[in-house]
Amino acid sequence: MSIWTRITEALAALAKGEPLSVVFDKLRSSPPAEQSVGFTIAVLALGAKMAKADGTVTRDEVTAFRRIFTFPEGEEEHAARVFNLARQDVAGFDAYARKIARLFNPDGQSICADDHHVLVDILEALFQIAVADGSYHAGEDAFLTHVAQEFGLDEGCFRIVRSRLVEGAPRDPYDVLGLPRDATRDEARQAWKSLIRNTHPDVLQSRGVPPEAMKLAERRLQLINEAWREISAKVAA
Repeated sequence: MSIWTRITEALAALAKGEPLSVVFDKLRSSPPAEQSVGFTIAVLALGAKMAKADGTVTRDEVTAFRRIFTFPEGEEEHAARVFNLARQDVAGFDAYARKIARLFNPDGQSICADDHHVLVDILEALFQIAVADGSYHAGEDAFLTHVAQEFGLDEGCFRIVRSRLVEGAPRDPYDVLGLPRDATRDEARQAWKSLIRNTHPDVLQSRGVPPEAMKLAERRLQLINEAWREISAKVAA
């Protein structure tokens, strides 16, 4: 059974007139295997809310979901339904963010970027949607900053994710690897290896990232490798 079929079933369980946000409350008591359903709905729902953060909803932002998810033939309408339900829901994006945070982080613990928690995966997906139209607006930055705060991600974590995905954003290789500026070459190597391991598709899937969304790792891997090359060359010089 595809994830889109499971999402359709989750939506079908909604009573007439119930908002999409009710799905998250129902998913909280679901088996861990259904986290991928929550992940996908979360990205679509928050993406729909964010698409208006810069004042306009562009075709690029809508089609950006294709950069994150691989839609089997005939499944696009299910993704579109989630997107439209989220846009119509009177609940604000902050309410969605809080529900998602409780779904994936029920203990409410602070999460660092190098933990590679599923909430960081969702934040990265939202950044990919934000920059899909070729620009990154102040409204989008404010939106994503607020989402990160609702997720329990600290400022350093947000800065690292932004540096990975926003062209022109300050990008310090030590930030990308989650290291202090005085880290040794060995410490940088260990951090690099750890990040590479945790970006493996099997690890992503274990965190609830559906197979259809494995493109999330491509940009992350590229920047992690670039950061290691820059640090190793600098320390060796």
